[in-house]
Amino acid sequence: MEERLIETTADLNTLCQDIQGSPWLALDTEFMREKTYSARLCLLQLHNGEVSAGIDPLALEDLGPLLGILYDPGVVKVFHAGRQDLEIFQQLWGRLPSPLFDTQLAAAMLGLGDQIGYGNLVQQLLGRELEKGHTRTDWCRRPLEPAQLRYALDDVIYLGQIYQVLERRLREQGRLEWLQEEFALLADPATYRIDPRQMWRRVKGQQRLKGVQLAVLQELAAWREEQAIRSDRPRRWILKDEVLLELARRQPAKRSELQRIRGLEEGTIKRHGERLLALIAEARQRPREQWPVLQRPPPRLSPEQEAMVDLLMAGLRLLAEEAGITPSAIAGRRDLERLAAGDSDGLELLRGWRRRVAGTALQQIMTGERALRVEDGRLRLIHQDGD
Repeated sequence: MEERLIETTADLNTLCQDIQGSPWLALDTEFMREKTYSARLCLLQLHNGEVSAGIDPLALEDLGPLLGILYDPGVVKVFHAGRQDLEIFQQLWGRLPSPLFDTQLAAAMLGLGDQIGYGNLVQQLLGRELEKGHTRTDWCRRPLEPAQLRYALDDVIYLGQIYQVLERRLREQGRLEWLQEEFALLADPATYRIDPRQMWRRVKGQQRLKGVQLAVLQELAAWREEQAIRSDRPRRWILKDEVLLELARRQPAKRSELQRIRGLEEGTIKRHGERLLALIAEARQRPREQWPVLQRPPPRLSPEQEAMVDLLMAGLRLLAEEAGITPSAIAGRRDLERLAAGDSDGLELLRGWRRRVAGTALQQIMTGERALRVEDGRLRLIHQDGD
């Protein structure tokens, strides 16, 4: 197997010629975002079964020759837990590659664990222990050390091997198509779209506010997000969550009141104080019907409904075992609580492959069409006609 570090346009062109027509590419990225809002791509690794390459975007002015391959609809792009990697593709090139294959999602479908880590999956399928010494390395620093490149290339080399194992098993079990809806979601730009007006929901502690306080928080969080995007700085460098909460709680109306907010630096007040006061005033004038509303906690279940959830959990475990799928990959207890309470709107359990594997059968348990029965010391899920 050939391994390369690509640092020149000539080498990139040669690589593209050599991997042209590959049926699949295993891909991974190394990036940094501790000091920026957007991730800074530091290394792009790929492997096609014959060639492994680490492509250095910090040394190359243009990755254009590679894009035709990355976005070729005839090439399956393979990732593990690829959402962050794909977010970088969307950020840099304004579009997402497809078709996709995510080995974490595939592993869950095959009962290897829900949201399984890459190292654990390599150990389970290939019996190899991955080096962990570079998980916190500074990938922006040059030159890259040989050990760094070894670590980075191993990720995609093993990823390619895992893909072939998982893809074969899914095809043999007739489940490859089951994952297409989830793969399509990964390739949907809406998955990565940021709405500043909704960022208040991510502020830690927002559930402690109420009424107009939430309207103030919404305005301030949206402003912070826009500032972070514009300046390419982490949102916490603009204003920390605890400062946003205190501003929303106390709602200062003048500069002297801003100065009493713990954690709000004088430099921030000088640069943005007037804008913060204006945003707070605007939010306070907003009509009550326009105030944001916290997501309501699920209603308390009755004792009968709690018992039904326990019954559904038992049924779910049986159905998951029969299908060879991790139960938590199908549904969690909260999903079953919603089902028992009659709140099935938008429930993933009742869509796609999850409905086929378990959703319909669990509904039948609730209607009495199916039941749990102990036979010879073992729990079985049966139709009420006894089949």
